[in-house]
Amino acid sequence: MGESGVGKSTLLNVVAGLETPDTGSVFFNGVNLAGLTDDQLTKFRREQIGFVFQAFHVLPYLTVAQNVELPLSLLGTDSAVSRDRVTEMLEAVGLAERGVSMPRELSGGELQRVAIARALVHRPRLVLADEPTGNLDPETADQILDLLRRQIKENAAAGILVTHSRDAASTVDEILTLTPAGLTRNQ
Repeated sequence: MGESGVGKSTLLNVVAGLETPDTGSVFFNGVNLAGLTDDQLTKFRREQIGFVFQAFHVLPYLTVAQNVELPLSLLGTDSAVSRDRVTEMLEAVGLAERGVSMPRELSGGELQRVAIARALVHRPRLVLADEPTGNLDPETADQILDLLRRQIKENAAAGILVTHSRDAASTVDEILTLTPAGLTRNQ
């Protein structure tokens, strides 16, 4: 948690290897991300990270199902397995009937759920979520947070949630607050 501009999104980008830290190191499963080449970082992100961006980054020329399937396609996952996982994730986020829809036909909340399904479909080891409930009504936000928690637990993964919402923050195991002076741990 933290005020706008204190570096919450930047922290997620550093953890994901999208940005290089000015000081220090980022280790994931014993691997220092700073020691990886660009190609290795891309492979690491593709295989290990599920990223829910604030701005969705849903591709407008792909259907909802194709957007969700994209990480599996990039990993070369068998098409039958991909179909099953896409169906499972679309059901989990309440969009089972929207698979053939184009993004322009969806509301902001539905687009956010597509982004979440896409981030979880390949069962990543680390889920990074930047304001994943920012465009959702309270009931849907609760459902999505529950889904994120369940998926992270089922896949023995870890998750980092960036949020301004105290309600969303109350669902996590530990809250860290970023301030201009640094990081504090909330008890």
